[in-house]
Amino acid sequence: MTDRDLPPVTVLGLGPMGRALAGTLLAAGHRTTVWNRTAARADPLVARGAQRAPTVAEAVRASPLVLACVIDYAAVRAIVEPAADALAGRTLVNLTADTPRRAREMAAWAAGRGVDYLDGAIMTPAPSIGGPEALVLYSGPERLWHAHRDSLASLGGAAHWLGTDPGRAAAHDVALLDIFWTAMTGIAHAFALARAEGITGDELAPYAHGIVGLLPESIDDLARRLDAGDHAAEVSTVASTAAGLAHIIEAAEGHGIDAGTLRAAATAVARAVAAGHGDDDFSRLVPVYAEAGA
Repeated sequence: MTDRDLPPVTVLGLGPMGRALAGTLLAAGHRTTVWNRTAARADPLVARGAQRAPTVAEAVRASPLVLACVIDYAAVRAIVEPAADALAGRTLVNLTADTPRRAREMAAWAAGRGVDYLDGAIMTPAPSIGGPEALVLYSGPERLWHAHRDSLASLGGAAHWLGTDPGRAAAHDVALLDIFWTAMTGIAHAFALARAEGITGDELAPYAHGIVGLLPESIDDLARRLDAGDHAAEVSTVASTAAGLAHIIEAAEGHGIDAGTLRAAATAVARAVAAGHGDDDFSRLVPVYAEAGA
């Protein structure tokens, strides 16, 4: 397939990620139409050859494949609902981050208006788009995935279809971002505690790398245990986790540092101990968290 044969693509939303998507599609040779509520954001892309659409309806009519990437699904709905007639018969790939429930609701909205729909989750930052490190997850009808996978491959890196449930990509997204942001808030808290003890960032960082380096093996072990239903402790226990958290909380609050996140974790651990799981592996916390939300 030559550049002239590449299908046209429309991009709705030109925040940092939307601009990265549109710029990458242009570079790959797609005729790329762009729309943004603040039209001036399209100027650099137009200078590179993108087509600026004055309305969403005109943007949608320009391409059989429409990518939306804005702040949340409410914003997507506000943008595409007035252009639903123009969108009918085309494929909307929603690369906006939100919840699995809203992804399924968006798919139902699209189905009711004759719009083909794939949901997507971009798992790497905007600068990665177009490069080998980019990762985008998709879910929705398999026929749509096969119909557009070559165009979506233009975004670079890896593109994985996760199944027909339109909420599955968003489910992976929230779970994986749970790991990232929980870890990042923990790292920020650790640096605050270290600073209170007179430890500089440069002094702590090498040892922090060592701690973080333990996580890949821990993740694999946790996944294996959950899938096998095996919570027999071999290295550490829920009770030892409780003791470690108590020490950190005491040290942090001794310096007047907010330990609310740690106390929330300690509460979950305490529930596991109270339920008789103190001698179990840390993996026991997963069902404890799930039971608390049931």
